[in-house]
Amino acid sequence: MKTLHTVVAVVGIAAAGSAARWYQHNLPEAGSVQKAGAAASAPAATNPGGLAAVEVARATVLRLEDDAVAVGSLRSKQGVMLRPEVAGRVARLGFKDGQRVRRGQLLVQLDDTLPRAQLQQAQAQASIARTNLQRNRELLAQNFVSASAVDQSAAALEVAEAQVALARAQVERMRIVAPFDGVAGIAAINLGDYVKDGADLVNIEDASSMSVDFRLPERYLARLKAGQPVDVQVDALPGRSFQGRIDAVDSQVDAQGRALLVRARLPNPKGELKAGMFARARTVFAVREQAVVVPEEALVPQGGKQYLIKVADGPSGKVSQRLEARIGLRLPGRVEILEGLAQGDLVVTAGRARLMRGDGLPLTVVEVGSGAAPAASAPARAASALRPPV
Repeated sequence: MKTLHTVVAVVGIAAAGSAARWYQHNLPEAGSVQKAGAAASAPAATNPGGLAAVEVARATVLRLEDDAVAVGSLRSKQGVMLRPEVAGRVARLGFKDGQRVRRGQLLVQLDDTLPRAQLQQAQAQASIARTNLQRNRELLAQNFVSASAVDQSAAALEVAEAQVALARAQVERMRIVAPFDGVAGIAAINLGDYVKDGADLVNIEDASSMSVDFRLPERYLARLKAGQPVDVQVDALPGRSFQGRIDAVDSQVDAQGRALLVRARLPNPKGELKAGMFARARTVFAVREQAVVVPEEALVPQGGKQYLIKVADGPSGKVSQRLEARIGLRLPGRVEILEGLAQGDLVVTAGRARLMRGDGLPLTVVEVGSGAAPAASAPARAASALRPPV
């Protein structure tokens, strides 16, 4: 048993010596860049030669869109629920459910027998008053009546004509016509129903164009203006996108929610969009065609500021260079850097803590692959567009 222990100890010492010799021959040179692999050491480790081992990533260039997303409901260009001004029995329906109607088209006719009789009576009284006025004028010319009699006849005619106008208005109120071109909804009445004044009859919608009202935080006030493009998507038509423009911005901010009401309008020539649909509106404020982005973990917060550790070329290899980061738009896991970096520059993503003490520290870097950058035809969206809808 003692002999066995001695053999094991000798084998162990030999293995340790072999490992030490291998490490000395394979020690990375100062300033070398390695690809990340299974045998990579911990990012924050320091080699015996005094080199800080760090992980890095390359700055890439993307096309970014600065936008904001909110939700709302679609509304038609014009929409109205028709209601009668007077009570009556439905004598005629001049439309079918879902039918396109024209402005002025008769939709509902209430029984106007009584109002029409009153109109005829008023017209007869007006005719008598007109005849009396004409006769009194002839008699005045022959000095058979006084001028005051003629004046009274003229006043009586005016009263009679007013009664005619009133009776005619009563007749017209029994006719409910389309106020504009549009599409009729489903009727809430049937032929022969007795309806009260103010009862729902049928809704008319002009869906030739649609609008969507949504709210954005007040911080966007200075960036909103009429004519800005808006991309609208609806759950009812997945995968489809409809282009519109901001039509109006409310003149005041909601004091409770600190949000601003915005209305966008979009064409609807095929009638695919319907009033009441749930919609998501994306407003694009700016587009960055050549935005330099780095992984978010490359940022180092210190003293209320954000810093980057850039890998620079030193006299004898790679060294650290600390940069204050001017951050632009944000993406999931990535940020835009406005100055100080170019495409392909290396930034430290792990092992940054000991590099914040100063510049020029020698580095041994391990480059971490970040995957292919998105194509320019598929712009990345800024983080403002990815926050929960307002």
